[in-house]
Amino acid sequence: MRTIYKNPKELGACLRDIVDLYRDDLMTYEKLSDKVIKIVDSNVERFFKNGDVEIKIANILEEDRIAIIKDILDKNN
Repeated sequence: MRTIYKNPKELGACLRDIVDLYRDDLMTYEKLSDKVIKIVDSNVERFFKNGDVEIKIANILEEDRIAIIKDILDKNN
């Protein structure tokens, strides 16, 4: 699994696909959590801008996926 992305479009697409696998019951919450934490930790400066999810990534993920990712990140911290 690739963890570092230089392009916000690729980062957003990767996170979207991972969350969709979880929503389709093809991945457990624990595995989703591990992957999301690894990817976001490796791309913090690209994922967050001024404390919020970067706009290009937010447009790809949409609100429901962002809520799942933020829930995972809140539980991790």
